Amino acid sequence: MVAMFKLERNCPFNKCRGRMARTRRGNAVVFVCMMLPVMCGFIALAVDYGFLLYVRADLQRTADHAVLAAVRDLEPSYDGSQDLNRVHATLREFAALNAGSAITILDDDIQIGRFNPQTVYTEFEMLDDGIYDTVVLTLRRDDLANSSVSLFFAKLFGNQTTDVLVTSTAVLQKAKLLTEGTDILPIGIPKLVWDAQLQNATWSIYGDGKMEDEFGNEIPGNWGTLNIGSDDNSTSTLVDQINVGLRQEDLDSLAENGRIATNEYIDSQVEITLSGDPGFSSAIKSAVIEAHGHSKLVPLFDNLEGFGGNLNYDIVGWGVIQVVNSTWQGNKKSSITIRKSYIYDGDLRPHSDLGEVENLIQGAYTSPVLVE
Repeated sequence: MVAMFKLERNCPFNKCRGRMARTRRGNAVVFVCMMLPVMCGFIALAVDYGFLLYVRADLQRTADHAVLAAVRDLEPSYDGSQDLNRVHATLREFAALNAGSAITILDDDIQIGRFNPQTVYTEFEMLDDGIYDTVVLTLRRDDLANSSVSLFFAKLFGNQTTDVLVTSTAVLQKAKLLTEGTDILPIGIPKLVWDAQLQNATWSIYGDGKMEDEFGNEIPGNWGTLNIGSDDNSTSTLVDQINVGLRQEDLDSLAENGRIATNEYIDSQVEITLSGDPGFSSAIKSAVIEAHGHSKLVPLFDNLEGFGGNLNYDIVGWGVIQVVNSTWQGNKKSSITIRKSYIYDGDLRPHSDLGEVENLIQGAYTSPVLVE
């Protein structure tokens, strides 16, 4: 035994290593056999998990597209009414375009309301009053609709299907900036008069500056056509603005005169001073008649200085009106009837803070955005 032990100790290294390897032959096979079920389990998990991620992403994309399209249909009419049936129809139409006609949307999975600005960045809350500006859609693949997702390898471990649910929320942003193309009526309205009128109220502007409500009662204040652009705006400029909206040359003039900080937009939250003239001229008749039934933005002022044709209006905000009608019988009898209204306008730019509620364009909404 001693001799054998010595022989082994004196064995050359290469020979001993080969002898030891032969004694361990087959260990790797045993190890692989032991790990094979575990490896298969991980592969099955990876394949099924990846498939579920694909299904979820596809549902999420469909929901996002649907709510972004449908929330635009919340544009209010002049009296604030909204066609919720059209919103439902648009949701289903765009979901079918993205996921196929077989996609099912349950009525209970559609929520329409007004988002609470105070909780929009914390715990998102929907309110059921006022003008609706939010659409929430849940898309599901479960026992209630569209069937649960069938798995592949997980079936070997007893998991046949799994449920997938996604939710998407889109809101209409509040308007802040007036850019080129924004629909305007260049006639100033006293802020106090504006605030005193109820939504959907109508009143008339007369060519001599007089105002009357819908019952013929005179409203105190001083109206006028404003120079939203150059200080020496002609009636042809007023006609162009009523027909085509705010022009780039108007923004350029305001910026050159130092009335606005940039020629890219008018910020509704920044006060500006505009010159103007009392009343309005019959030269704008054709443009006003063409605007009947259309919604426009009007400047709101809280202070007026000057005399005759040298007036300066301190503009403190903008509001939405609908041009209802007009009559043309000389300055004292010519009038433009307007209604305090709503607008959805793609030319307007939104305020970046959804929680902001002050000093926005009253009654105006603009581009939709996803919030959840």
